[in-house]
Amino acid sequence: MEPIKRNHMVIVRGGGDLATGVIHKLHQCGYRVLILECDHPSAIRRHVAFCEAVYDGSAEVEGVVCRRIQETDILAQCESCWEVGEIPLLTDADGQHIHELASEAVVDAILAKKNLGTDRSMAPLTVGLGPGFTAGEDVDYVIETMRGHNLGRIIREGSALPNTGVPGLIAGIGKERVIHSPAAGNMRNISHIADLVEKDQVIAMIGDIPVKATISGVIRGLIRDGYPVFEGMKIADIDPRAEQKKNCFTISDKARCIAGGVLEVLLSRGVRP
Repeated sequence: MEPIKRNHMVIVRGGGDLATGVIHKLHQCGYRVLILECDHPSAIRRHVAFCEAVYDGSAEVEGVVCRRIQETDILAQCESCWEVGEIPLLTDADGQHIHELASEAVVDAILAKKNLGTDRSMAPLTVGLGPGFTAGEDVDYVIETMRGHNLGRIIREGSALPNTGVPGLIAGIGKERVIHSPAAGNMRNISHIADLVEKDQVIAMIGDIPVKATISGVIRGLIRDGYPVFEGMKIADIDPRAEQKKNCFTISDKARCIAGGVLEVLLSRGVRP
C-alpha cells in the first residue's frame, strides 16, 4: 500500500480553557491547527475557551480568532481560516473525520479524565492530556495535567496521575472556590464572568433554586446562560483574589505549562510548523 499523504496540520480534540492554552501556543508558533469539538460544550472559563465558537460562530482569546466551519469542504475551509490567521473549529465529537483529514498529529485535550476514543491509528503522532491515557498503548505520549512539580511533564511510558476531584489551590483555597449545581435544570445567570461577588450572594438560578457564591472574590468562570445542567455538575469558579480580575480574560499558567509539554513533543518528533 502507498503511504497516506499527510496534511500539514495538527488536530486538537477539545476547545475548553486548557485545550485553548495548547491551541493558542501552537497557533502562535506557526502550526496549522484544527479544533474538533462537541455540539454543546460546557466550558466554565468561557472568555478563554475557543469552544465558544460552537455557539457564537467565532471566539477570540488573547488576540487570536477561532471560527466555526461546516462539514462540507473541510480542508478548503481550514485553508481559508489559516490564510487570514484564524483557527478553524469543526463540531465532530466522535472524531469521525480524523482519519480522512490525515493530520500529522492528534492531541486529545478533551480532559474528560478518560479516553473518549483517541487511538494511535489516528495519526503518526498522538498525545493525550491528563488521566485516562497510557503512553505507548492508546497514545504515543501523555502530558501531566495535575498541578505540582510534574505539571506539563512528558510521560513516555505509563499514565498521568489519577484525578483527585480536588481543585488546585488559589490563594490557599481549593474546593470551596468551585461551585457545583444544586439541582438539574437550565442555568439562568444573574452575575457574569469578572463580576466581584460576596460569599452567599446569589449568582444564578436553576429553576427556583438559587446558586450562591461559596466565597467572596471575582467570578473566573460561569457556565453559559441557558445551559441544561445536572445536579452536581461544575458550573462556576470563583477566584478569591479580587485584584486579579484581569485573569478572567487570559490563558492560565496551568494551560501554558501544559502547552509547553505538547509543543516539546511535536518538535522532538519532527512535527514542525
